[in-house]
Amino acid sequence: MPRAWPVALASLFVALLVWYLISTGQIVRNLQADAQTFSRIYSEVQAGLTGADPSAELAALTKLQRMILELEVPLVVTGPDDEVTAHENLPFEVATPLTPADQERIKAYARTLDLRNPPVGDSAVQLIHYGMTPEAANLRWIPWLLAAGLLLTVLLGATVFRYQRRAAAEQAWTAMARELAHQLGTPISSLQGWVEVLGLPPDQRPEKMPQAEIASAIEEDLIRLERVSRRFELIGREPDLRAVSLQVVVAELRAYLEARLPRLGPGVALHVDVPRDLPRIQGHEVLLAWALENVVKNALDAVAGTGGSITITAAPSEGRWVVLRIKDTGPGVAPEIRDRLFEPGITTKSGGWGVGLTLTRRIIEGVHGGRIELLDRWERGATFQVRLPRAEEE
Repeated sequence: MPRAWPVALASLFVALLVWYLISTGQIVRNLQADAQTFSRIYSEVQAGLTGADPSAELAALTKLQRMILELEVPLVVTGPDDEVTAHENLPFEVATPLTPADQERIKAYARTLDLRNPPVGDSAVQLIHYGMTPEAANLRWIPWLLAAGLLLTVLLGATVFRYQRRAAAEQAWTAMARELAHQLGTPISSLQGWVEVLGLPPDQRPEKMPQAEIASAIEEDLIRLERVSRRFELIGREPDLRAVSLQVVVAELRAYLEARLPRLGPGVALHVDVPRDLPRIQGHEVLLAWALENVVKNALDAVAGTGGSITITAAPSEGRWVVLRIKDTGPGVAPEIRDRLFEPGITTKSGGWGVGLTLTRRIIEGVHGGRIELLDRWERGATFQVRLPRAEEE
């Protein structure tokens, strides 16, 4: 449904544009016809002024009057006693000869004409009350209609924008809540299992696991819970940025993933090439690690089951930037979702919520003022490029 709004707005705009073009085209054609009529009037006046034959002058004046009437200008002629003596192009029908009611109706109409155009002539002889041509009358409404159409389009656009923005925010928060529940669910389930193991007699525990090993596993799950809660606590806040070693962040991420590669991605090789002398970046270590972890986990999902490799490289770039790339040898990103890959709810995983890359973009671009993009590659796989600003001390 939200995607139909832009089409509706575009259709409304096109309809207004077509109406405007047709209306203005018709007005131009009518004005051109009026110009021809005025030229003919001028020619007849010149002929009447230079003519010597009275009958020819009368014929010219009659022809001149007929041409003026062809302009469809509403005219009312009144005599010294304010009685209507002639009329042309009235917007209503009257009887012939005029009835007293018609006289009053025409006089009232003449008074409305005088409000816009003062009558011409001598009140002691006759006055001519005139109005606008139909084209001119229509022309005065066009700016108002255009303004109303544009205002309607703007109001509809603003309403649609607010609706889509609210819907996107609700979708993002829903996906984030599900992602939080998912990330908390794994260590909580693990802790429940360890509690059950602790409840068993020592000789009935799997492989007679000692108390110290169980305590170490519980501590690891608690650390993971603390990490998850800390990350989500930072979302929506303005964290303090400081000089961060990207090499250290990637090294910690590598250690975290390599310990889980046999379970998360069997047959997957992880290659890291981040020089130790890489300039430090201005960032937040916890959020940055989360953003990169989301991208690498997407790469793991892409190569899981078939095997392959994931390569993380980083190098200084022109200006005050450091560029990091995460490349995998998976099947790549489907063309139909490439343009919407960072939108909430967009995912290629059957069990995913489509929030990982959305959070990553928010962290990279919103928090760090950097840039993340999916590079166009002809070869197999996908390459994400992250550009981050160098620390101010560099």
